[in-house]
Amino acid sequence: MPYIKTSGPNPTELYYYEQGEGKPVVLVHGWPLSHRMWESQITALSEAGYRVIAYDRRGFGQSGRPTAGYDYDTFAADLADVLTQLDLSDVALAGFSMGGGEVARYLGRHGASGRVTRAMLLGAVPPFLLKTADNPGGVDKAVFDGMLESVRNDRIAFLGDFFYGFYNLDRNKPEGQELVAFSKWLAWEASPLATQQCIVAFGTTDFRADLAQFSVPTLVVHGDADQIVPVDVSGRRSHEMIKGSRLEVLPGAPHGFAATHARQLNALMLDFLRS
Repeated sequence: MPYIKTSGPNPTELYYYEQGEGKPVVLVHGWPLSHRMWESQITALSEAGYRVIAYDRRGFGQSGRPTAGYDYDTFAADLADVLTQLDLSDVALAGFSMGGGEVARYLGRHGASGRVTRAMLLGAVPPFLLKTADNPGGVDKAVFDGMLESVRNDRIAFLGDFFYGFYNLDRNKPEGQELVAFSKWLAWEASPLATQQCIVAFGTTDFRADLAQFSVPTLVVHGDADQIVPVDVSGRRSHEMIKGSRLEVLPGAPHGFAATHARQLNALMLDFLRS
């Protein structure tokens, strides 16, 4: 199976999947899923002539489960290892939700490094979710503390409920139940420790300085009905902070629009890649 060995103080193995030939597009998944959330995008992009590479974050999917390293500096270093060890160039990076943090921190700390030429932040957590004195529009810390406590108390039950809000679905109606079941299966597979520590990471990390370092064309896509990462807290603000970025707001789209609005997202991604 295809793995890379990461460097740094908390090394592990990262599983990656690739499909297609052409310019590379690297997909970084959201919490608490795995690379398999990108099923529709992998098909659409590879059929359009791109080499698509999607990997599992440490602690998730088929990647290793170390006991440390669940912070964005380490996640960005892991992404750097993926690009370097696969010797990728002319790369488009796309990060969904938590994965947008990896893209932001990578570009903030490593720059384009001669490898990255485009970036996509999709329903992403930057610039800064936590409400602080200098970030009054953020989310109260109590929200993240509550999530962390719920995951520690009963991770399986928490994730069983979580995806209804993720996709804006009614648990009492048949629509979308298969998608919820699939998502729960992916999330349940993850390391309990990684699931917990990633809440701390995406809930408290400030990416504002990272966004200021963006020097490549950037697409920001967000749903205006996102109940998990509200567009006014994240997508719109990232667009304002990234010079020359392109903002696309999907009407009625929930947080999990990569699945529920896959056709629209795929079209936007391909248009951006070809522009």
